[in-house]
This record gives sequence, C-alpha cells and structure tokens, in this order.
Amino acid sequence: MRFDDLQRLLTPDRLPYHNGIERLDDGVLHVAVSTPMPRATPRMIEWWFGEYMQTTEHYRRWHPRDHVWMAWRDKKPGTHVGAKHLVHEYIGGRLRKLRIHFVPPHEYFGEALDDDSSAVAICARVGSLAMPVDGARMVHLALPRDWGCELHSRFWLGYVEARSGARLPELVGNRPWMRRLGLRASMGRAVALHCHEEMTTLGTFLPDLYAESVDSR
Repeated sequence: MRFDDLQRLLTPDRLPYHNGIERLDDGVLHVAVSTPMPRATPRMIEWWFGEYMQTTEHYRRWHPRDHVWMAWRDKKPGTHVGAKHLVHEYIGGRLRKLRIHFVPPHEYFGEALDDDSSAVAICARVGSLAMPVDGARMVHLALPRDWGCELHSRFWLGYVEARSGARLPELVGNRPWMRRLGLRASMGRAVALHCHEEMTTLGTFLPDLYAESVDSR
C-alpha cells in the first residue's frame, strides 16, 4: 500500500493484508503490522504516547530488551503532537538512535479522520538523531472493537526529508534505485518484528495501567 493510500486503513477489512512487507514501485519499503489489544481502547493508546510515557523506565517497560533510553523535546503537557521523541533502541540487533517527530493526524489523513472519530491515529516522521534527516513515515491507527481495539501499524521506509532544508539528501535518497540499495528486505523484517513485540507487550499491561492511573482518580 502506498503512503498516499493510507486512508484505506480506516476500513481494514477491505485491505489485501494486515501483516507483511512490500516493496513499492518507487523503492519505498512498506511494513504492515496488526496487533489485537484485548480490553484496550484507542484512548489508552493516545494516553500512553501523550501523557504517561515520560521516562526511560516507562519506555523500557514497553520493550525491556530493545529499548535503552528516551527523552522528549518540545513536549507539551497532555499531548504527543508536535513533540520529538528522542530514543535509543535496538532494531535488527543494531542500536538505532532515532528522532520521532509526531505530527497532527490530519497531516496524513486529511479530513478522513475528524475530531469526533472514535479512532486514534499516532502519526510521525522518523529520522536520525545524529543528522538532520528523516527517512520514514509512521502511523499507528487504533480502531475500537467490541473486545478492545485493533492497532494497525504502518511504516513507509525510504521517504527522505532533510530537516535542514538541504536538497541534495532528498534528490539522492528518494531515487528508487537508492531506496532499493539502502533498504534491504531484512530491514523491513526487523522493523516488523520490533513493532510486533513492543505493541504486543504494551497490550499486556496497558489496560490495567490505565485503570490504575486514570480510572482510579
């Protein structure tokens, strides 16, 4: 699925697959991960990113083996939107130092996801912490279900955007042949595995954590 078609996530029953890795014609590597979260709600997902997760200890609970360190930049109380999540984490056995810039959902979904929607979309541009370059786009879309919520995580690896305004990284990095050369299928599999593990882990404790932290107030 191309990034321009991501609104199709709002009707996942019509999608050809929920989990997998796909090499698109423009060289982008599309990674799809679907995670059922019994007893959880989309609001809990939003709360985890926007309100609860504040320390490295919180972050490591999300994935005790792969998550190493985190900090926030430009974080406003009660929301993740606009903030930059600075993380050190292992993906595919290699330590990655990443900057995850959370953007408003309408930047990716337009008017398809309005403010009254029961779904929650966590949207971001993912890039290097060491260099001013982003290299991927990410969406975690939580849809309500009778038994809890269904989380659809999608990554489009290979969207190079220079935060400095320099044109050369984008001109070179977004060429289909460069994307294919720099992004092997093994990277897509590593991202899929990491996402599956961290979201499955989150689903095991999030409902009880939310009840203890919010419902008990």
